[in-house]
Parts: sequence; structure tokens; C-alpha cells
Amino acid sequence: MFFLKDLTHTITLHPSYFGPNMQSQLKDKLYADVEGTCSGQYGYIITVISILNFSKGKVLPGSGLAEFRVKYQAIVFKPYKGEVLDAVTSSVNKLGFFADIGPLQVFVSAHMLPNDMRYDPNSTLPCFASDDQVIQKDTQVRIKLVGTRIDAKEIFAIGTIKEDYLGVISS
Repeated sequence: MFFLKDLTHTITLHPSYFGPNMQSQLKDKLYADVEGTCSGQYGYIITVISILNFSKGKVLPGSGLAEFRVKYQAIVFKPYKGEVLDAVTSSVNKLGFFADIGPLQVFVSAHMLPNDMRYDPNSTLPCFASDDQVIQKDTQVRIKLVGTRIDAKEIFAIGTIKEDYLGVISS
């Protein structure tokens, strides 16, 4: 699920960047440091929406670097157990398939597929097939998350398509 969160980040700036363009240097460094990263507490930081304020810089003794605390608003993506999401399969093997939901990769085990879906090793692309559905690389699927594990810098998830209204999305 996507959320709008108020977050803080500490930026250190080299003295060569002090001057009239310091605000833009701080903004650029903030975007480079936080966009596209994952925080275990908040999830994936998709984009910075606005910068609320910069603290006054403090010079660090011995190095001359200045430290700034920046408060900003960002859109974050944090998946939850039981959430239904649309994904694109990235790889298929006999144990199941991996699907990408933005920055999150979800594994769907062969045990979490409908009973009529079977792995077809003889097809040109590895796939799971039933009478009315085929799941292969780059197929759009609707997945329900059955579990997530959150580390400090990464989120792992497993999913299922074994329930009603889940599976291949017809286009």
C-alpha cells in the first residue's frame, strides 16, 4: 500500500558546496540519498514530494563538513499480508514463479497455484499452464500476499493465486 509520510534525513555537505547554491545542493543530495531506497520501518521510498525544512548546519569538528537535518514528505510503498496487488512475472521455474510489483519481488510457489495448473517443461518458454490460463515470463498476474519479511534494507514477500479473482489478468 502507498502512504504519504513525513520523514527526516541527515545530510553531510562538503565545504566546497557552501554558498548561494547550497539549498539546491542539499535538495539534490536528498533526492540521490533517499529515492529508491528501502527502509524496514517505512518501506520503499518511491519519491520525495516536498521538502518541509532544513535545519541550520552544524560544522563537524576535524573534518569541516556540515551536517543538516532535512524534514521532507515522501510517498512510500509498504506491502502488507493479505493485500492484493497486480504484478508482472519476471521468471518461471518448476518450483514456482517470481513476479515484480514495482521495487518488490514476490515468489509464488507451485503449491500456491490452482490445482489444475501444471509446470510445462516442454514449451518454448518455461510456464505453468491450465485449460484457460498460461503463466510465463512477462505475464500480468493478480497476487494476494500471504507473507512478508522485513529486513533493515529489503522486503521479501510470498504470494498466492489460489483464490477467486486471482491469477492471470486478461488484457
